[in-house]
Amino acid sequence: MTTLLTVLLACYLLGGLLPLCTSRWHLQNILAHGGAAAAGLAGIALGFGGLFAAQPLTLSVPSNIPFLTFALRLDPLAAFFVLTISLVGLAASIYAHGYVGEYAGRVSIGVVGSLLNGFLLSMTLVVMADNGFFFLILWEVMSLLSYVLVVTEHERPGVREAGLFYLIMTHVGTAFIILTFVIFSQEAGSFSFDDFRHPDQRLPDGLRSIAFFTALIGFGAKAGIVPLHVWLPYAHPAAPSHISALMSGVMIKTAVYALIRVYFDFLEGQFPWWWGFTVLSIGALSALLGVMYALMEHDLKSLLAFHSVENIGIILLGIGAGMIFHTYGLHELAALGLLAGLYHTINHATFKALLFLGAGAVQFATHTRDIEEYGGLLRRMPWTGLFFLIGAVSIAALPPTNGFVSEWLVFQSLFLSVQLPTLFLKLMLPIAAAILALTGALALACFAKAFGMSFLAQPRSAHARQSVEVPLSMRIGMGILAGSCVLLGLAPMLVVPLLDRVTGPLTGVVISEKVLALDGWVVAPVTVEFSSISTPVLAALLVGAGLLGLLIARWFGKGVPARYTRTWGCGLPLTPRMEYTATGFVQPIKQVFETVYQPTVKLEREFLEQSKYFIRHQRVEFHTEPVFETYLYRPVVRKLLAIAERLRVIQVGSLHLYLTYIFVTLVLLLLWAG
Repeated sequence: MTTLLTVLLACYLLGGLLPLCTSRWHLQNILAHGGAAAAGLAGIALGFGGLFAAQPLTLSVPSNIPFLTFALRLDPLAAFFVLTISLVGLAASIYAHGYVGEYAGRVSIGVVGSLLNGFLLSMTLVVMADNGFFFLILWEVMSLLSYVLVVTEHERPGVREAGLFYLIMTHVGTAFIILTFVIFSQEAGSFSFDDFRHPDQRLPDGLRSIAFFTALIGFGAKAGIVPLHVWLPYAHPAAPSHISALMSGVMIKTAVYALIRVYFDFLEGQFPWWWGFTVLSIGALSALLGVMYALMEHDLKSLLAFHSVENIGIILLGIGAGMIFHTYGLHELAALGLLAGLYHTINHATFKALLFLGAGAVQFATHTRDIEEYGGLLRRMPWTGLFFLIGAVSIAALPPTNGFVSEWLVFQSLFLSVQLPTLFLKLMLPIAAAILALTGALALACFAKAFGMSFLAQPRSAHARQSVEVPLSMRIGMGILAGSCVLLGLAPMLVVPLLDRVTGPLTGVVISEKVLALDGWVVAPVTVEFSSISTPVLAALLVGAGLLGLLIARWFGKGVPARYTRTWGCGLPLTPRMEYTATGFVQPIKQVFETVYQPTVKLEREFLEQSKYFIRHQRVEFHTEPVFETYLYRPVVRKLLAIAERLRVIQVGSLHLYLTYIFVTLVLLLLWAG
C-alpha cells in the first residue's frame, strides 16, 4: 500500500506542476487531467487495499511546529472514502479533458488543471490525516482550492458573490471544527488522533456534548445540512461542471467522514440517545426541505445542488438511526444504520457527480442552464440523455438502481425501531421513515420534470435546436459513473461485505452474513420472511416483462399494417409553445406546500385596443421566498453590520493606537495563559 500511496502522491504532484511548465493549452490539458486520472486509478487500488488490509497503514513525519505531525492513517473508514473520492475523481478528470476546451482563451487551462489536482489531493489526504493540526491545514487547503475553482469564471455576474458566500460559510464551519479539536486536545494533551481515541481520562459529559454540537455545526456547514446549506445553490452552479461534480459528489462527503470519525471513533459510540435523535431530526429536515426547494428550481445545476442537501439528509438519517441503536446496545442494528448511511454515501457520490457532468454536457451544447430553454435534446444528444436518465432514475430511488438499495436499507433501519426500549423513539423513527417516503415521491417528481422538460418533446429555443452530442472523453467520464450506478445497484452482494469492513471496527459487530441471504442474491436486514429484496431478480423481471410485452405486441400485431399520423393538436400545428413547461409542471406541488414556499407571483398583461377580453401579451414572474436567508441570515448580517458601525470609533487611522491595541491584547493573553 505504501507503493500505491507514493504513486498516488506522485501523479497528483506531477499533474499539478507539469501543466505550469508549458504554454500550449492542449498539452496542459493532457498533463493535468492525465495525471489526475492516473492518480484516480492508484487511489481506487489504494482504497481496496486499505479495506482488505489486516492492519491500518500508518506514516508519520514529525515537525518543528508544536502539536503538528504529518501523520497519515489508512484504516477501513479512510480507505472507503479514498475509494469514493478516487472513483469520482477518475471520471471527472477524463470528462474534463473534453470539457475544458470551452474555457481555452478565457482562463488558463494549466492553472485550472493544476488546481484540480491539488483539490483532489487535499480531499484524499483529509480523510487520511491522523493529526488534528495536520487535518485542519489540509481542510483549509481543500476549502481555499475549491473557492478558487468556484470563481474560475469570476467575470460572470454573481460568481464572485457566490464564491465569497461559500468562503464565509466554510470558515464559520472551520472555526467550530477548531473548537472541537481544542476540546479533545485538552484531555488528550496533544492533537494526535490516536490520543483522541485513547485519552488518559474520559471527557466530562458537558464537554462531550459541546464537542458533539461544535462538530455537527462545523462539519455540517461543509456537508450542507439545513440551515447551514445556503451556500450550495450559489457555489455549485457557479463552478465549472466537473468541479461541481467533485464538490457535490465527494467534497461534502469529507464532512460525513469527519462526523463518523468523531462520533464513532473518538467518542467510541458512547453518547446519550438525544445525540442520535438530533442527527436524525436534522437529516429528516434536510431531506424534505432540500427536495422541496429543488422542485421549484429551473436552473438545472441549482436543482442538483438542492438535491445534495436532500441526500445528505438521507445519509444522516441512516447515521442518526445507527447512533440511537448504538446507545441502547443494539449493535447489529447500529451497524445496519451506519452501513445504510455509507451505502448511500457512495451511491450519492456516483449519481450526483453523473448528473452534474450531464448538466455540464447539456450546458456545453446549449450554452444555457435554464430548463425552460431545453426540450428535444434526446434526439441530438442520445448518449448524454441515456447517462442522465440513469442518474435521474438512481437519485429518484427507482428499483433496481443503487439509490433504491441504499434508501431501502435506510427505511429498514428506521422501521426496526420496535426493538428500542422507549415509546418516544419507537414513534419518532417511523415518522422519519414517512418523511423519507415523501422525500422520495417529491424527488421522483423533480427528476420527471428535469429529464422530461430537457430531453423530450420539441426544442424550445434555438440553443436546443442547434445542440449536438458532446466529445468522446466527456461521454467516457459520464459512462464510468453510469456503469458504477448500475453495478452498485445490481451487486449489493459485493458492496455490503466491503461496507461491513468499515462498520465492523466502529460498532464491534459484523453483519454482512446476516444481511445477505441465499449466497448474497437477497438482501434481508432481519430475516427473509420479514423483509427482503433482490435487485438482480428485480432487474431480470423488469427486462423479462419488457421482452414479454414486445413479444405479445409482435404476436398480436402480426399482419396489422402500421399507421403513422400526426399528433392531434386541436386542429392547429404543434409548436413548442404548446408543451408543458417546468413552471406548469410544479404548479400543483407549489400550491400544496404554499406555506413553505411563500410564493410571489407577478402578472403583467397587455390587451388589444379593440377589446379588453383579448390579450396581446402576457408575462408571469414567479419567485419563492428563501426562508432561511430572509428570516435567519439577513437579520444576523444586519446586526453584525450595526455592531461594526459602532466599532468604527476605534478605527481612527493612528498606527500608534493600533500598536497599543496589539500590546494590550498580548498582555491580556499572557495573563490568561499564566
